[in-house]
Amino acid sequence: MKTVKSLALAAPLAFVALAPAAAQEFSRELIEKGRYLATASDCVACHTNHDGGKPMAGGLSMASPVGTIMSTNITPSKEFGIGSYSEAQFADAVRKGVRGDGANLYPAMPYVSYSNMTDEDIHALYAYFMQGVEPVDEKAPETKLPFPMNIRASMIGWNMLFRPNETHKDDPTQSVEWNRGKYLAEGAAHCSTCHTPRGIFMQEQKSLNLTGGQVGPWYAPDITNDKVHGIGTWSQEDLVTYLKTGKLDNKAQAAGSMAEAISYSLQHLTDSDLNAIATYVRSVSSAKAGETTGATRFDKGTASNDMAAFRGRDYADGLKGDHAGAQIFAANCASCHGYNAQGTKDGYYPSLFHNAATAGDNSINVISAILNGVDRHTEAGHVFMPPFGDQVNAVVQLNNVEVASLSNYLLARYGNDKLKVTPEDVQVIREGGPKSNMIQLARIGLAGGAAAVVFLLAGFIWYRARRKKPSVLSA
Repeated sequence: MKTVKSLALAAPLAFVALAPAAAQEFSRELIEKGRYLATASDCVACHTNHDGGKPMAGGLSMASPVGTIMSTNITPSKEFGIGSYSEAQFADAVRKGVRGDGANLYPAMPYVSYSNMTDEDIHALYAYFMQGVEPVDEKAPETKLPFPMNIRASMIGWNMLFRPNETHKDDPTQSVEWNRGKYLAEGAAHCSTCHTPRGIFMQEQKSLNLTGGQVGPWYAPDITNDKVHGIGTWSQEDLVTYLKTGKLDNKAQAAGSMAEAISYSLQHLTDSDLNAIATYVRSVSSAKAGETTGATRFDKGTASNDMAAFRGRDYADGLKGDHAGAQIFAANCASCHGYNAQGTKDGYYPSLFHNAATAGDNSINVISAILNGVDRHTEAGHVFMPPFGDQVNAVVQLNNVEVASLSNYLLARYGNDKLKVTPEDVQVIREGGPKSNMIQLARIGLAGGAAAVVFLLAGFIWYRARRKKPSVLSA
């Protein structure tokens, strides 16, 4: 999820600015409202290269199932950003995924969610981006996807099938808080972008809204009110606390994209908006079939260790046999998470049992946390776990076999002991997550279409030639 604040006013505001914003002056109040909305929409998290890049100047590489997508410069630079956009062009980019030059954006930019935003809020966002953001005259790297995904016009058909075209409308049977929460959660905060599974064409499967989805090398879990698979056991206060701090002791800690959403967006929202989001999310029921009773992913595992199995042996010798994972844990994890994986008393280093990461329905977040670490900034401070992948700042780099061994130890001892991790599973996450077969399907479809066209053309030529051939009887 990602965030910023907005008021879903009922009366739409007609776009008065067809000329670029430089030709008009926006009020400070309107610009600040747009700033809040941009925060709620988490624009800075994706449109800023976190390795020293300038705010909103783009250049962040994002792993997707069809290739790496580079975020764009959305500062008011007239040459490299959106400074020459009229308000109507800006609205089309945000809500329809169409750039100012008419080219289509890829839905890594969550315009499918932003499509519900009111004209009033779009106007405020436009004011902020044009007069509240510093222009950066630098060209962001271009996205280069493999054929045929590099043909942006292919998104026209996708948008016709899957892009909503209606702004938010309040449900009169629900409370003001619930409607506000739905507007933010399904719009600016775009919770469903990550937490909803995708179909074969990478579209959100709305019938399974918020039941969990793959986000690059991470998995955004089920956040419906399902008491076993979702967060149905959480109170209103629990969810608000998590959205504000990124952690809930003995339950969950935000990492990956969710850590970014907490750091850059959600923690900066007002308490009333966080409560509204929580009210709406806690009302969403799961449509996914499965167990309806039993232990949740927040209740599994107990404090324990396997140190007796290799105590007194050197590290290399301890890696042999059935206790390699326990040896790797003792050498690399126990100093922070405790010899029994109990964590620290202040919760800075969490317990690894009663932990959503080790007890979920899949092993993705266990693997990804080991490979990529955790990096989260909140008012409470900087939470950091070093990565053990192949990053420059990984002091210890574990190979796929070692990560699989450690993952299996964590799952068996402290989480979902039904899951097993292979070195091949680790490699998939190391490469940025599962890939989609949509490129192959598109290529097959194009090849089939081309073959059909050639066949029809050959048939037409044959038919014309046959008609022109003189009959023997008429000679």
